[in-house]
Amino acid sequence: MIVVHSPRKNRQKTPQQSPEKNDLPSRRTKPLVPPFFAPKNLAAQQLPDSSIPSSSPAFGTPAHPLRPFTVTAPAKAAILPILLPPATLRPLAFRTFTKKHSLTLTSSALQELATFIGRHCGSGWREEGLAEKVLEEVAKSWKNRNGGVIVEGNSPELKDILKTLEGNMSGGKIISGARGLARQNSLLLEPTQDPDYSKTRLGLRPSAALTRDDSQTGIGMSGLEVQDEPDDEELSDPRSWLKVIDAYSQPQLTYNTKTKHFERESRKPSLLPPASHKTTLFRNRYNVIHQRLLRQDSFQTSAVHEARTASLSRSSSSNLQQSHKITSIANLLGRHGSYRMLLGMLVVLPEGNLAISDLTGTIALDLSQAVAIPADSAWFTPGMMVLVDGVYEEEEETLGKGLSGSSGVGGTIGGRFQGFFIGQPPCETRHTTLGVGGDAGEHATTGGGFGWIDFLGVGSERAVGGRMRKLEHRLIRQPHLSSPSNPDDLPSSRGRARVVVIGELNLDNPRSLQVLRKILTLYAAEPEGATPMSFVVTGNFSSRAVMASRGSGNNSIEYKEYFDALASALADFPSLLTTATFVFVPGDNDGWASAFGGGAAVPLPRKGVPDLFTSRVRRVFAAANAEAGLTNKEGEDRRGGEAVWTTNPARLSLFGPAHEIVLFRDDISSRLRRTAVRLKQQHPKPQPEAAGGDDTAMSGALAAGDDDVMEVDIDTQEPPTAEPEKEPGPAAVPHDVLSARKLVKTVLDQGFLAPFRQAVRPVHWDLSSALHLYPLPTAMVLVDAETPPFVVKYEGCLVMNPGPVLVPGRRGLGRWIEYEIGRTGRVRECLV
Repeated sequence: MIVVHSPRKNRQKTPQQSPEKNDLPSRRTKPLVPPFFAPKNLAAQQLPDSSIPSSSPAFGTPAHPLRPFTVTAPAKAAILPILLPPATLRPLAFRTFTKKHSLTLTSSALQELATFIGRHCGSGWREEGLAEKVLEEVAKSWKNRNGGVIVEGNSPELKDILKTLEGNMSGGKIISGARGLARQNSLLLEPTQDPDYSKTRLGLRPSAALTRDDSQTGIGMSGLEVQDEPDDEELSDPRSWLKVIDAYSQPQLTYNTKTKHFERESRKPSLLPPASHKTTLFRNRYNVIHQRLLRQDSFQTSAVHEARTASLSRSSSSNLQQSHKITSIANLLGRHGSYRMLLGMLVVLPEGNLAISDLTGTIALDLSQAVAIPADSAWFTPGMMVLVDGVYEEEEETLGKGLSGSSGVGGTIGGRFQGFFIGQPPCETRHTTLGVGGDAGEHATTGGGFGWIDFLGVGSERAVGGRMRKLEHRLIRQPHLSSPSNPDDLPSSRGRARVVVIGELNLDNPRSLQVLRKILTLYAAEPEGATPMSFVVTGNFSSRAVMASRGSGNNSIEYKEYFDALASALADFPSLLTTATFVFVPGDNDGWASAFGGGAAVPLPRKGVPDLFTSRVRRVFAAANAEAGLTNKEGEDRRGGEAVWTTNPARLSLFGPAHEIVLFRDDISSRLRRTAVRLKQQHPKPQPEAAGGDDTAMSGALAAGDDDVMEVDIDTQEPPTAEPEKEPGPAAVPHDVLSARKLVKTVLDQGFLAPFRQAVRPVHWDLSSALHLYPLPTAMVLVDAETPPFVVKYEGCLVMNPGPVLVPGRRGLGRWIEYEIGRTGRVRECLV
C-alpha cells in the first residue's frame, strides 16, 4: 500500500519545512505594522499600497509571493472611444473658436477635432466638460503659433498641436503641468535662459507656448507681459529693439483667394526658378490689389443701394454714392457699347500697341481720349496695375483703325477698350489693413483685416503690437516740441528715437567724406545718451559702375580703398560707433551686381556690399566697442554699435510691428518719366451719351489720393505767396512739391517698389514678396538722387528722400534728413 503525503500538510507539521512560521511566530496574535506607520529602514521590506496581498498562512504560501516593485506612474483611466459627429460638436467649437478667440474653423478642421475628442474624451465629452478644455487648449496653441484666422484641417500646425496634446492626456483630461504644454512668458525670459534675449523679448518666437490666465485678456499672445522697468540696462535702450531685416530673410507670403488669407511659401526661393513662377508674381500682385480695392467703400454693394439706384435715371443729378463693379476682361465679349471698369496691368503687345491684362485675358487699350483721375496726380507706365473706365467696342467697329487685337492669341480677345478715365487703385492705411483701428477719417473696411499675419518675422500686430507700444511709451520719453524757435538748439529734447538718413554717398569724391565728417561731428557733440540710435547711409558708393569699365581705373582694389577711407573717417567718432547702428544700403553701381550690370538696373532685391570690401569698417566698430568695454568674453558686441551691410531694399523694425521703415535706393523718378504713357492734360467735355453716373462717381472714388490729402514737411517748404483770403491755385504749389506728391502716390498706390516691366526693372520672381508695400509701412526712405529732397506723408506713411549728400550746384553744402520715430522728418543742411 502506497501512502502519499501531502506536501502542504507536511509543511504545516514539520518546522524545518516552514521557515516562514518560525520567522513570524506571532503572526496570528500580533498584526503587521501598517505601511504608513512602518519605520523608514523597513520601507523596502513592506509592500506598497498597490502591491498584491499575501495569501493566508493556512495555505502555507510565502508572505510575499511577488518581488516588491515601485509604481512609477498611475495607470491611465480607460476611455471608451465614441464616434462624435462634427455637427454635434459644431456649437461648442463655434463658441470657443469663433466667439472667444476670433478664429474660423473649416469643415476639415472640425472633422479632425471631432475625431480627436471622440477618441480621447469618450462619452464624457459634454457632461464632464472635457471637450471644452481640449478646444480651449487647441485654440490657444494655434494662436501661439501664429496660425492665422482660418484653422485648416490639413495644416501641419493643427496636426502637431493634436499630437502634442495626445501625449499629455489621461482619462480624457489634460494633465496639468504636462511636458510640452508648459508655457513660459517669452518676454520675461532671463538672459541666461535665452542666448538672444532681445530677440526673444521682441516676440520673434510666435510658436512658443505662453502662459495665459484668461484668453480674453487680449488678442493673440495675451500672456505676453512687459516689465514696467526692464532690469537689464541694455534693454532700456530703444536701440536694443531695433532690427534690420534684409530682403532674403523676410517671410515670403502669397495671397490665397480661396481662404482670403496670406500664406507663407514653403518652398525655398531660387534665383533660377521655373517660368511658372513669373506668372505667380503677376497673379499675386493682382490679387493683393484686387482684394484691397474691394475693401474700399466705393466698391461695396448692398441690396438697398441697388434698389434705390435702379429707380433713378443715369442723367439725374443725385448725391448718392455710386457703387462700382470691376469687370473681368473675358466678360467683355458680347457687351458691345457698354460702360465697364477694368482692373489690370498695362502691357505692350508684340505689335507695339498698349493693352490691359488681367487673370482672364488681354484686350487692346486706347487711351487717346483718357484723362487721369485726379488730374496729373500719378504716373502710368507699362507694368502698373491701373483702373480704367470706358466703353468696349467689338472687333467689327475697330477694323481699319489699326487697334484690333489678334483674337485668341495669348489670351487676347478681339476688339478694343476705349478708356475715358484712368487712375491708380487707391491704397489703404496700415491700420485698415491690419484691422486694428486708427484715427478718425480713415477708409472704412470690411472684415477683420490681417492683424494676425507676421509680415516681417517680428511678430504680428495683434499678438505683440499693443505690448510693444506700451514698451515704446516707457522707453521713449520725449517732450513734444511745440513750435520751437530753433529746433537745432534743443538736440537733447529729441532723444534717442531718431534715425539719420544720409543720401547717396560717393566715396570716390573726397568732398563727400568731408560732408560726412561734418554731419557726424554735429551729432557727436550732443549730450551722452541723446544721440540718434541709427544712421542710414545709402549708395551708390561709387559714381561709376565697379569693375564694369575698361582700363585700370575703378577696379576692385580702388573700390576697397574707398571703404578704407570711410573707415578712417568713422574712426574719429567712437561715441557714435558704440551707441548707434549704421546701416549701409547699396546702389546699382556697387559690387558685385554692377560687374555685369554696367550701372544699369540690376535685379531686385540685390545683396549688400561683399564683406571683402567692408572688412576694415567692421574692425573699426569692433575696436571702438572693445575700447569702451562693450565686448563680452566671447568677443561679441552686446550693447555696442554695429555696422550692418544690408540688401536693397531692406526694412528696419523698431519695437516689433509698431514701426516699420522701408529702405530703398533707386532713381525711380527718371525711370517713370522715360516709360510713362502720354495722357490728355485736360478733362474732356461731358457728353450726354458718355457722361454717365459711373464716370462721375469714379472721379470721386479715385479722388481720395488727391494732392490735398498729402502733407508736406513745413520746415523744408517755402510759405505760399498768395494772400490768405484767396484760395491758392495749382500754380501756388512749387513744382518740386507736386513732383514729390506724384512720385509718392504712384509708388504707394501700386504697393510695389518696382512697378515696371521685367525688361525695364528686373525682379527675382521668388523674392518679389520683399518688394510689396502691403501693409503700408509707417515710414519709407526712398533715396532718389535725381529728385530734390522731400518729406511727404500720404495715407499715414511718411516718405522721405534725402537726395545726394552733396547738393548739386552749391559747393560745400551737405544735406540729409533727420527722422523722429513716429513723428515726422525734416531736411537739414550744413556747410563744410
